[in-house]
Amino acid sequence: MVSLLNIQTIRRAVLALSVTCATAVIAVYPSQSALAQVRTLPDFTDLVDQVGPSVVNIRTLEKVVPRTAPGGSGDEEMLEFFRRFGLPMPNMPRQAPRSNRPAPEEEQPKGVGSGFIFSSDGLIMTNAHVVEGADEVLVTLTDKREFKARILGADKRSDVALVKIEATGLPAVKVGDVGRLKVGEWVMAIGSPFGLDNTVTAGIVSAKQRDTGEYLPFIQTDVAINPGNSGGPLINMRGEVVGINSQIYSRSGGFMGISFAIPMDEVVRVVEQLRTQGRVSRGRIGVQIGPVSKELAESMGLGKAQGALVTGVEAGAPAEKAGVEAGDIILKFDGKAIEKSGDLPRIVGAIKPGTRSSMTVFRRGSMKDLTVMVAEIEADKVAAKPEAAEPKPKGVAGQLFGLAVSDLTDAQKKELKLKSGVRVDAAADAAARAGLREGDIILSVGNAEVASARDLEAALAKHDKKKSLSVLFRRGDWTQFAVIKPVN
Repeated sequence: MVSLLNIQTIRRAVLALSVTCATAVIAVYPSQSALAQVRTLPDFTDLVDQVGPSVVNIRTLEKVVPRTAPGGSGDEEMLEFFRRFGLPMPNMPRQAPRSNRPAPEEEQPKGVGSGFIFSSDGLIMTNAHVVEGADEVLVTLTDKREFKARILGADKRSDVALVKIEATGLPAVKVGDVGRLKVGEWVMAIGSPFGLDNTVTAGIVSAKQRDTGEYLPFIQTDVAINPGNSGGPLINMRGEVVGINSQIYSRSGGFMGISFAIPMDEVVRVVEQLRTQGRVSRGRIGVQIGPVSKELAESMGLGKAQGALVTGVEAGAPAEKAGVEAGDIILKFDGKAIEKSGDLPRIVGAIKPGTRSSMTVFRRGSMKDLTVMVAEIEADKVAAKPEAAEPKPKGVAGQLFGLAVSDLTDAQKKELKLKSGVRVDAAADAAARAGLREGDIILSVGNAEVASARDLEAALAKHDKKKSLSVLFRRGDWTQFAVIKPVN
């Protein structure tokens, strides 16, 4: 039998083992209070002290001619109104003698924005839209000193401007590496929303490389940004500027939780050109592009939806000289992959005009390498609005696609320098939705060359009506590519 002494010894051993295990569990699994301490919200006070003195308030003024005083030309216009309509003349105050001197211009406030000191010798970054149209720019520092600024350059495409004040020894910001920025990371903004100087707001990075249709990809955050914040810095937790606050998404005009900042790596490239030449020079190759959908990629045999679809090629442009054709899908340019169509203009735009660059295109099921000489981008041209055409349905082309076409005469082929093709006399329904219109010259459909209206009818009759139809056509000097989607 086990003695009482042995039983007590065993109990003490079990109790000691239990205490040891409990201690181990506590060590492995920290308490909720310990976790709360680890996940404490960040303290931005040090960042404000560090970066705050580098943020400036920007006010802009414009010169306007004041309205005419009583007894001036405004009264004369009113009297002319009474004379013209035969109304009784009112009793007007006696007019002062007219002066031939023009009315003096007055400076009136135009807008309020933000900026930050880029270099200690007075270079200041802000948005182009903050200083656009300003006759005078006033910069106020946090120590209340005010300076008249000189605009060195502004670039509307990137919405970046560089201004200069005559001062030295200023506290410049540190530029951060946008590549290290992570979604979910804390960031802070300092600016002058509604004219309230040195307002600090904070949030997290919501997304990177956000394509909003503008020239540059944006950093999306949920930092509170309002009118007056434009041009101010977006700051990471290391006290580095990673972007310029530029836009918000709003249905009311105020902050709704979505704001956008221009990445600093793009900003620095723009600023270097503004500093040295007062303008930004960008590359172009002369193509119109569109997105590559999954449906289009599968129909063309590409498999994966990637690249930029060439929908038009400018006559005489670098792309045409390099052999690019409408319907090509550009997958690489200058060694960089084109994941989506918006990547191409940014990559090409960053290349110095006059540079020879390589490009890879997908054409009719195979890859093709081309070399193109990048030209300088031109001012945007506004296309004339097309006139609506009356549909004239005829045959398969008319009934299924809304197309009415006619053969080209020999004289037309000679004038257009074409060997084949048919003229669009009218476009409606599916063809109109695809962008075709009267006067376009259809060159091929579904990779089959079209020499006559009969050829077009034959090609359309063989086409699977449930699948999209690719159309290569000529409009003016541009050869373009369109996709007619089937009617469900």
